[in-house]
Amino acid sequence: MSVQTAMSREEVPEEISAVNLVDPKTYLEHDMDAYWRRLRADHPLHWHPPVDGAPGFWVVSRYADVMALYRDNQRLTSEKGNVLVTLLAGGDSAAGQMLAVTDGQRHKDLRNVMLKAFSPRALSKVAALVRVNARRMIAEAVLRGEGDFAAEVAQVIPLTTVGGLLGVPVKDHAYLLGLTKSSLSSDEADQAPEEAFLARNEILLYFSDLVAERRADPQDDVISTLTASDINGVPLTDQDIVFNCYSLILGGDETSRLTMIDSLYTLSREPEQWKRLKEGSVTLESATEEALRWATPAMNFGRTALVDIEMAGGTIKAGDVVTLWNTSANRDESVFDDPYVLDLGRSPNKHITFGYGPHFCLGAYLARVEVKEMLDAMRTFSNGVELTGEPRRIHSNLMTGMSTLPVRFLPDEAGLATAADG
Repeated sequence: MSVQTAMSREEVPEEISAVNLVDPKTYLEHDMDAYWRRLRADHPLHWHPPVDGAPGFWVVSRYADVMALYRDNQRLTSEKGNVLVTLLAGGDSAAGQMLAVTDGQRHKDLRNVMLKAFSPRALSKVAALVRVNARRMIAEAVLRGEGDFAAEVAQVIPLTTVGGLLGVPVKDHAYLLGLTKSSLSSDEADQAPEEAFLARNEILLYFSDLVAERRADPQDDVISTLTASDINGVPLTDQDIVFNCYSLILGGDETSRLTMIDSLYTLSREPEQWKRLKEGSVTLESATEEALRWATPAMNFGRTALVDIEMAGGTIKAGDVVTLWNTSANRDESVFDDPYVLDLGRSPNKHITFGYGPHFCLGAYLARVEVKEMLDAMRTFSNGVELTGEPRRIHSNLMTGMSTLPVRFLPDEAGLATAADG
């Protein structure tokens, strides 16, 4: 067991020690903004005690510390897991094969292979398709008048995009969406851990079959590209490809989908910010970055210490699990002016929604395009939205956001006329 920070466990106030970051219900039942403010101010390196047989772990909450540890791939490793569910279980079976849980030269080589398919240049055609899809789906939603924005728009755009890139048949999109939503979070409070495990395995099995199909009959998609790729003359194995497809389908869906839903919900409650977006007094680029900072769908990622690390008045021991909290760093008062105020014109806005350093999110460009095109289509075809019911929040210790968003669209007739003309 690690030595605690300079402040012993007994000195940590109960309002801090009583918060169980492993339990998904915590994020719905506690004032997490107040919790993170307290940690940043008084306990920037906090030891989270063991819970239900799982080991304890370090909680890093300040922006500067989170950034420093994201950059540090010499003293920290991702190969024993990068999310709580695997870190606390003792490891990740995809280590050394899936980009997110691979380090060192293998990580560099694998990332270079993946970048060929996911660079902005390679994705320029995809970006144009995202724009067409977003404008069509949102125009249709506005014309319908009422509906669930999450189900009818936000769930469809990202999976259509990443599914198309990977070569997933359209008929399978809904099936995969159900699996991705269950693998990292749940719409229900009482989902058993086994259900998430089964969902993750079903995704792996699905892509095992698809990789086999593409080896036999290559198409113009990322999976086919990967089946023909090698690292230093050694072809990628089926397992290499399957693990990375798993990572891409999850990452390519969750961040964009949850940010879109959160953005529309927040703008429905922030009329002045909606006015700025609608009138064009803020750029789409700055609005997109603030939407991503505000939502921060991936609350945390984690690492395991390889050596002892001194920081923030404490010692992280070799072998300790260290969690880096994006959701706190993106509200750090020392970095962001009025961090609890939505400002679509915020500049600078160096949020870490996509992480930082060697493991910076491969799909960041695509996610930005999707959120940007959603905001653009919303301001073009609507005069805003009104909530028609309470959104349902997801249950997770990794992701945060909403799974439903019932709304009434206020149509912009002039904007819709341009859609009809198009």
